[in-house]
Amino acid sequence: MEKYVLNILDWYQKNKRELPWRKDKEPYHVWISEIMLQQTRIEAVIGYYERFMKKLPDISSLACVKDDVLLKLWEGLGYYNRAHNLKKAAIIIMEEYEGKFPTTYEEIIKLPGIGDYTASAIASICFNEKQVTVDGNVMRVFTRFYNDDSNISKPSTKKMIHDKLLSFCPSDSGDFNEGLMELGEKICLPNGVPKCEICPLRKGCLANQNGNYFLYPAKAEKKTKEIVPMTVFLLIWNKKVFIQKRGKRGLLHNLYEFPNVIGIKDEKEVLKIASKYGDVSSIKSSIQYTHVFTHKKWQMQAYVIFLKQVLSEDMFYSTEDIENNFALPSAFQPFLFQLKEEEK
Repeated sequence: MEKYVLNILDWYQKNKRELPWRKDKEPYHVWISEIMLQQTRIEAVIGYYERFMKKLPDISSLACVKDDVLLKLWEGLGYYNRAHNLKKAAIIIMEEYEGKFPTTYEEIIKLPGIGDYTASAIASICFNEKQVTVDGNVMRVFTRFYNDDSNISKPSTKKMIHDKLLSFCPSDSGDFNEGLMELGEKICLPNGVPKCEICPLRKGCLANQNGNYFLYPAKAEKKTKEIVPMTVFLLIWNKKVFIQKRGKRGLLHNLYEFPNVIGIKDEKEVLKIASKYGDVSSIKSSIQYTHVFTHKKWQMQAYVIFLKQVLSEDMFYSTEDIENNFALPSAFQPFLFQLKEEEK
């Protein structure tokens, strides 16, 4: 692949997408985009990025933002620990680096929420440090080029790819890294037939020569996800809906939710639990929804419960208030949508 470095750089300059975080090499912009792009496709991130920057245009504003505001900005991106770590890192930068983003890989990687990939990306793109980034796109391009059947789920494979690329990484490391990632995004596709006929690596690529791209990259079999049955309570009083804040630890911590319990409950059990919030006038079963996390599946059955009187009026809000002002994770969004539809 070292013979094709100039091909990669030339292809990238001619074909790179115009993205909002590529307008400059401001490390804050690159940092936020790279964190958002973890687990999320570029097309989906653009709107989130622009909204985030409008509200939090710099490190100091991120360091000072209230948690609820930050989580609302992150709503829909998932993996909310990323947002928590962004703020933690921003506070450190303000306190230890006088508000200026650290300029070396060794300093950057010490920040909360930043691993080897993100530190390498920022160091190479913003500060021209000779570092290489290895993500899923890069591993796919690499293993197809070499017909390498190493298991990319193993850290040793990632290190091997990293070291090999670093051995011929050019001085323009930022464009080299972005070029390889862009090739994986646009040409060496993960699903469907890759566009080998327009790939700058096609003459040296063994997968192209052998027609066996579908064998690479090699991965370990996925583990079976734990199934968690749940009952969700959509408590309505005075045209308002009850929400509550999740705990400070664990899955989806510090976000908002509709009350729920483990297990699928029948109407008698639902009535007993709902009565803790007030006098129940009626109950009806609502939608079922399965939400998939990395290691779990929540299989949820919801009930719409109308209350005549409530023990406390706190935490009852209109669906509009919930949508606009509270960070409700994707797992509970279908129920909010259901409630809004019923209001029409």
